[in-house]
Amino acid sequence: MRARLEALLTSLQEADTLEAFQTATEDICDIFDVRHCVYHWVNSDGERFGAGTYSSAWVDRYLEMDYLRMDPVIFGCFQRFTPANWKDLDWSSKPARAMLEDAMTYGLGNQGYSIPLHGPQGQFALFTLNGEASDEDWARFVEENGRDLIVLAHEFNRKALEFEGAEGVVSPSLSPRELAAIRCLARGLSRAQAAAELGISEHTLRVYIESGRHKLGALNTTHAVARALSTGIIIV
Repeated sequence: MRARLEALLTSLQEADTLEAFQTATEDICDIFDVRHCVYHWVNSDGERFGAGTYSSAWVDRYLEMDYLRMDPVIFGCFQRFTPANWKDLDWSSKPARAMLEDAMTYGLGNQGYSIPLHGPQGQFALFTLNGEASDEDWARFVEENGRDLIVLAHEFNRKALEFEGAEGVVSPSLSPRELAAIRCLARGLSRAQAAAELGISEHTLRVYIESGRHKLGALNTTHAVARALSTGIIIV
């Protein structure tokens, strides 16, 4: 495991595309034998960027239900600097419990561990692992791997800041991959069809779509497609 972890850190440090960034989250799931790994960033303007292994269905559901406004993980970690085991956060409200039950129907496990990260200009990010385990087994997992996870979390954040540069999350132009992803959606392809055409996973496709959406200042994917078409960034 140690050799695989060192190789992952090296590949993450050398990553120069969002696709490589996404692949790192998938590799972490394999190395640590967990269901999901997610890196989620929110800057001072509320703009978001994420990479990870949650299903597109759950991401869409999360946005549809506006769970961001009451997510105990977000609120529980925002003002802290130490990692948080999800079971130690406040899930006492009925909406919070309903959200967790909803998440589990979309493939999330019953355990989670999130590391808060605070960067320049109000940047806030979370590095999260999610899995299915008893409380005792999860506590043992965290104790055995906590130090490595903190190192990985900060490396993810450093790389994200490197990608975006000193100007913040939003870039004035879309990358070729972001353009290709949004163009596929504009043609009416499903996410599965778009991913197959571009030769990438649906997880990676989502990363490019979300990154492009934020650069366009769009409220959702449909809005992003409309803006890209109306401004002539893409032609179908």
